[in-house]
Amino acid sequence: MFDYSARPELLKDRVILVTGAGRGIGAAAAKTYAAHGATVLLLGKTEANLTQVYDEIEAAGHPQPAVIPFNLETALPHQYDELAAMIETEFGHLDGLLHNASIIGPRTPLEQLSGENFMRVMHVNVNAMFMLTSTLLPLLKLSQDASVIFTSSSVGRKGRAYWGAYGVSKFATEGLMQTLADEVDTVAPIRSNSINPGATRTSMRAQAYPGENPANNPTPEEIMPVYLYLMGPDSTGINGQAFDAQ
Repeated sequence: MFDYSARPELLKDRVILVTGAGRGIGAAAAKTYAAHGATVLLLGKTEANLTQVYDEIEAAGHPQPAVIPFNLETALPHQYDELAAMIETEFGHLDGLLHNASIIGPRTPLEQLSGENFMRVMHVNVNAMFMLTSTLLPLLKLSQDASVIFTSSSVGRKGRAYWGAYGVSKFATEGLMQTLADEVDTVAPIRSNSINPGATRTSMRAQAYPGENPANNPTPEEIMPVYLYLMGPDSTGINGQAFDAQ
């Protein structure tokens, strides 16, 4: 496990947007960031899940989060612009962006993977992530110390059979992270890095490995040290790097 211990006020007064914040790693990251002082913007497609995370953060006495229902699969370009305008009006800037939302799609040989399924996975995992990044960059540039974290995978660093669209999308994720890192290096107070969560006790993992005993994998909460490290000021100057949570 990544070895890092965060001080309680690590993210005090920071505004951080988390995609896929309604469950799994996204929900754990949102609650962890809030517990360390951040105002967290909870973005996801299922409002009921986001509201539950919101209620847990509120009940714990952490800074009041914001719920942003937003469907990355169907969102149009003008909706990204409206999202950025709303964040600017309400919060003034953005200090952090965790790209956590993604879908697996069918795990099948490329020969049997339909174009429709391939394009759906690429749209959610790559196109939407690009749209969000490019639209929110002006708000990140208004921060004195901003961090963008991309969620990768071991199959996005070395290709593996039957991971098809998901694996290809995670290679693209690494490419987007590196491209952004090179562009902001020395010209903006923004750092761009990726995290491979590894085998974690989530519904997505269970979908990919139905025969696996989930109890053998760490919970999302247990892999949070690297998420805190990269989002907080202790990682200032770390840019364009690929991290493993475990």
